[in-house]
Amino acid sequence: MDYNEIREKAKEILSPLCLVCKECNGVACRGWVPGVGAKGTGNSFVRNYDYLRQVKVVMDMIYKGEGQDTSISLFGKDFSAPIFVAPIGGMDINYGGKIAEGEYHRRTLIGAKNAGIAAFTGDGANDTYFNEPLVPLKEVQGWGIPTLKPWAVDKVLEKTKLVEELDVMALAMDIDSAGLVHLAKSGKPVFTKSVHDLKEIVDGTKLPFIIKGVMSAEGARKAADSGAYGIVVSNHGGRVLDNTLATTEVLPEIKEAVGHRVKIFVDGGIRTGADVFKAIALGADAVLIGRTFTIMAIGGGAEGVQLHAEKLIAELKDTMLMTGCSSISDITRDKVVLPK
Repeated sequence: MDYNEIREKAKEILSPLCLVCKECNGVACRGWVPGVGAKGTGNSFVRNYDYLRQVKVVMDMIYKGEGQDTSISLFGKDFSAPIFVAPIGGMDINYGGKIAEGEYHRRTLIGAKNAGIAAFTGDGANDTYFNEPLVPLKEVQGWGIPTLKPWAVDKVLEKTKLVEELDVMALAMDIDSAGLVHLAKSGKPVFTKSVHDLKEIVDGTKLPFIIKGVMSAEGARKAADSGAYGIVVSNHGGRVLDNTLATTEVLPEIKEAVGHRVKIFVDGGIRTGADVFKAIALGADAVLIGRTFTIMAIGGGAEGVQLHAEKLIAELKDTMLMTGCSSISDITRDKVVLPK
């Protein structure tokens, strides 16, 4: 199958739960939570997408051509590009059980690894959301990043031991999940985290720890103070709070606040290799992409995930070629112009 055939197959499988829109911009699925949309008016999802479209790249073809190298190193590992599959869990409540939890993550983990990148796995109110992905994580020799919800610290450390045994490359926590509606309704308690709580988790694991759900310079400084390896600038795809700023809108001030103290990831509205380029120019070390990878996984399996990753990498290389960038380190702030 080619790219468009995979999308059409995903549309057949997912309709009407996800419309597989030509532009995955959050407009058609406003308020679909649980589901594929965003909380309330859906404006946070829409703003993520719209703001990034307004950021423009600066063309420059006068430079010594040396090819385009998209590779990066993180966690002591080498990747073909600064692109990761975002953690998406709850296939039953968000995607109508069209695919089993473990099978979904098997597709993303294998497809990502085959493309030279990696996938995050999810967690949730049902323990299977965290446990079932551990099986394919073992199959790929730990080539992935489990993501925990902000449970009580003792429960977090208990689950941390499970993934340490799989020799995974890092561990993440989406702290903004404390605002997820379905978690609150399920009776599974999740909690905001103090710097002390986060430091306890950092000190309690040998894995690089990533804090997902940072949306301000002050939040980024607190995360850095905890000793975390990295942060993800994220509003959870608009699913936890309505009317936030876009993730790439706050990214420059976060980069200015923490510099190189932590690795900076960002998600939200990233759909193309050009978007990846923009995010790197605005201060990110790498990006996470969720919904479009999910569509490709459901419609095309691991091959669909690999195809999407390769498409993104090709688009990133093309943007680098046209902007005078031979490596990821060449993608600097002057390569983009912000909306006025």
